[in-house]
Amino acid sequence: MKKILMLAVFALSATLAGAQAKYIFLFIGDGMGFGAVTLTEDYLSSQSAATTGSGTLAFSTFPVAGFSTTYSTSSWVTCSSASGTAFACGSKTRNGRLGMNEDATQSFTSIACRLKEKGYKVGITTSVSIDHATPAAFYAHQPSRNMYYEIAQDLAKSGFDFFSGAGLLNPLGKDKKQENVLDLIEKSGYTVVRSLSACKASAAPKLLLLQPESKPQSAFPYVIDKTADDYTLASTTALAVEKLHGDKGFFLLVEGGKIDWASHDNDAGSMVREVVDMSDAVNVALDFYRKYPKQTLIVVTADHETGGLGVGSGEGGSIGAIRGLANQKASVDKLIRRMEEGAVSYSALKAWLAENMGVALTFDDEATLRDLFAQNAKSKPASDDTPCTLQNAGSMAKAIMRIVSAKSGGSYSTFGHTGTMVPVYAIGEGSELFGGKIDNTDIPKKIAKAAKVEWK
Repeated sequence: MKKILMLAVFALSATLAGAQAKYIFLFIGDGMGFGAVTLTEDYLSSQSAATTGSGTLAFSTFPVAGFSTTYSTSSWVTCSSASGTAFACGSKTRNGRLGMNEDATQSFTSIACRLKEKGYKVGITTSVSIDHATPAAFYAHQPSRNMYYEIAQDLAKSGFDFFSGAGLLNPLGKDKKQENVLDLIEKSGYTVVRSLSACKASAAPKLLLLQPESKPQSAFPYVIDKTADDYTLASTTALAVEKLHGDKGFFLLVEGGKIDWASHDNDAGSMVREVVDMSDAVNVALDFYRKYPKQTLIVVTADHETGGLGVGSGEGGSIGAIRGLANQKASVDKLIRRMEEGAVSYSALKAWLAENMGVALTFDDEATLRDLFAQNAKSKPASDDTPCTLQNAGSMAKAIMRIVSAKSGGSYSTFGHTGTMVPVYAIGEGSELFGGKIDNTDIPKKIAKAAKVEWK
């Protein structure tokens, strides 16, 4: 009997030792710190019940949770290219570098490239441009994250199987005289498609899915502003899984890029919807995991925190206040467009805010808004009803959104990044490797370990 038990234990140990993450999802919520996760769950809770703490995101209930440091070699406060390089390539670099060391003399090899070499299919999908810093860190090697044309050239050389994003930022180069990089990408074997239906119908082995040319190529619209024909992160993630799934296994990076953008503008109402959008994409991965639980690994984290977001402040932390996030109907982008589309009076702007931002302005709020209007009006208004042309609409919108967000529970301290640690969540094969305190450079190495790929 003892011998049988020993053999059974040995067999179980051998099985576990042979377990391997064959299907790997890495989700990056750009700028998604603990505050963003907390406020989004509070927002969900306030919509579903009269009690606090009932809202959860798809990833916040994962069995393994931890936190990660994010500093770069040049600053305690990283940028997306340095942090992207860290969790793509397992090495630190200075802010601004992409897939290269500090002095840009050495290129790093990303986890995506390592897995591609081992036969995995590789996909990259994002809600911003495909040549932006975070997705680019997995395939590009450039001394500056702003070298968008050269980054797109690296995409063409990558050999990865699936890309999707809003578009490319600089397809003709800085001087607008270069060969269209989309032509180079197609010459390298990619089929470029510009609709979800065209992507689904295509049998091409290598695909680049972009938004229609009539839409902005820099990013998907904010979720709060979307129309029925706009892409979602869940829809592009589902297509990526469909195209990548096969006997060889796959690695899929999914970036929720506009969590960061909304946080830079202190727009909490837009930010929470972007987090929910990424959570919906995680649900796509979870559906896949339930079919292949012994072969799938899902990791969710962030490259850094943006905005220095604190949750709740006095009355701003009440259920009623946070419920006000749902009353916001428009993003900071729409506010900027309203202020730039032509002359606008103070009364008209105040009415627009009341209709679209879903909060009541106090006497002090109105005083601040009136000062902002006066400072940015090109000519002094004769009355509240005098239309004025406004300047510095972007800065003015940020100041307004900080007021709006604070009244709905989102108290921001900066318009930039911070150096605080970020959450890490994991489920599936090898997920136990991601608990506790780690550094962002540990993430690709732990993914490699789960996939049984040697890291040299």
